[in-house]
Amino acid sequence: MPTLQELVVGDHRHPRNIARNEARHPVETLEFFGLKPDMTVLEILPATGWYTEILAPYLADEGRLYLAHFSPDGILPYMPQVLEMFEDRLVNEPDTFAKVIVRHINPPQEVSVAPPGSVDLALTFRNVHNWIMADAEDEYFAAFHQALKPGGVLGIVEHRAKPDANIESMRTTGYVTEEYVKEIAAKAGFEFEEASEINANLADTVDHPEGVWSLAPFLRSGKEEPYLSIGESDRMTLRFRKPE
Repeated sequence: MPTLQELVVGDHRHPRNIARNEARHPVETLEFFGLKPDMTVLEILPATGWYTEILAPYLADEGRLYLAHFSPDGILPYMPQVLEMFEDRLVNEPDTFAKVIVRHINPPQEVSVAPPGSVDLALTFRNVHNWIMADAEDEYFAAFHQALKPGGVLGIVEHRAKPDANIESMRTTGYVTEEYVKEIAAKAGFEFEEASEINANLADTVDHPEGVWSLAPFLRSGKEEPYLSIGESDRMTLRFRKPE
């Protein structure tokens, strides 16, 4: 079985994805969340599979990987489009993705993303702001809580706002306060366990004209400088647990 250190630089990964290891610290992040090769894992909204291409081969021999992806019936145009892009990878890269189990999440219609109480570790990377924009954050967190075993872990990486940011700012900039993420998780029944600064970036002032999308990899302002020199966003890395 390959190690995480081997997988993050493996030949199965596109060079542009490997290049983002420096900003996203996948080995350290997954170790902080407690990933083990025999776990049942749920990755929520994997987009085109940046983390999935690490998780899928790592869990292939001893574990199980559920993916809660966009629904074909998602209300925003990009949702079925991104799902189709990911499904193309499943078809074209069977050696990497052969054993993943794809479900759809589209609250309130589709929320059963894994058998209830079956998941050891649920993971989501840079997605919470989208759920806030859709006014559906509580429904998403409730779905993860239902899927996790008692004692199971929820790991979250998210763009981090200044502590005094209000909800309207979170809906427009893509940056979310740690306090609000903890509030949503507590409402769903999770207990906060630990935070890490693995994905912090002190160069990010979080006050950009296009919000988080001013930075790489989006660069929506149309200007590479000074945004390329900042790197990716400042991010919180939070671990929660479903009580026994």
